[in-house]
Amino acid sequence: MSRAYAAFTETGLALAETLARALPGPVTRCGHGGPSLAEWTAAAFAQNEALIFVGAVGIAVRAIAPFCRSKASDPAVVVVDECGHFAVPLLSGHLGGANDLARAIAALCGAVPVITTATDAHGLFAVDEWARHQNCRVLEPERIKTVSGKLLAGEPVFFWSEFPIAGPAPAGVRAAPAPEAADFALTLSPAGNALHLTPRIGVLGIGCRRGTTAEQLEAAFSAFCAAHTLAPQCIAAAASIDLKQNEAGLLAFCAAHRWGLSFFSAEVLQTAPGSFTSSAFVRNVTGVDNVCERAAVLASGGSIRIPKQAGGGVTFALALSPFAPDWRVSS
Repeated sequence: MSRAYAAFTETGLALAETLARALPGPVTRCGHGGPSLAEWTAAAFAQNEALIFVGAVGIAVRAIAPFCRSKASDPAVVVVDECGHFAVPLLSGHLGGANDLARAIAALCGAVPVITTATDAHGLFAVDEWARHQNCRVLEPERIKTVSGKLLAGEPVFFWSEFPIAGPAPAGVRAAPAPEAADFALTLSPAGNALHLTPRIGVLGIGCRRGTTAEQLEAAFSAFCAAHTLAPQCIAAAASIDLKQNEAGLLAFCAAHRWGLSFFSAEVLQTAPGSFTSSAFVRNVTGVDNVCERAAVLASGGSIRIPKQAGGGVTFALALSPFAPDWRVSS
């Protein structure tokens, strides 16, 4: 988690620097030879996953107000008074991790974490916080309130998962008799009206002709996801053969999705464990019988979920990294 600290006094600055030694992030004293509070907040809000204000809650509220957009995208915001008595999460308590950050800060300086989210206050399961700890994307944040609302009303909520989940389910959470009866679902293939949690465990293996554009790759990827009812949010990285490392379209396509992109030589691709779709044509061109499947397996450390799919000069395959969801919050 990338963090940035803002302080306003010498006392606050000292506390911020102490916290930053344990929870690293740049420390700025606003309005004292440095940027103004508005300037700092605008930059920090756009560039960091967490903002920590060491000062008054009111100052932080006014500073972040112009930038708040959505619980799905806003960074975590925590305020610590400059004497270190209280740590207050203001924004993105669950999805952004502000509640956990407030607890971590409180443990460092002996503060009281002031957690006000309703599920936490009542000691109930928080589906969005659990999803974050399991490295899942919440596809429909507006549906979180349906799950939380049922729990707060004393009603059971039902889940469905295509992956086995270790440990006993939390109080009030029960297995659904069928996927369509679920209130929330852990899946790569969302369907229906449940709240869908999609683990970011996919590695997209890519093969393409020379000169393939980013637009062509994007169209092929959309078709690939549609054909397999695949949530594109499950992709965490991509991989290919080193012959493609200077392909502008491929690089632009992966950059647009913010995927890390790994390249492997033909010799290394040959070492990938498993059984793969073999092509004499691909072997003649690249020196290895299959690029996309082998690259996906090597980059993921897992196994193939969707084998090689070809069309329009593009081949895709999906491999999944090992994934072991657990009902306990800690991942």
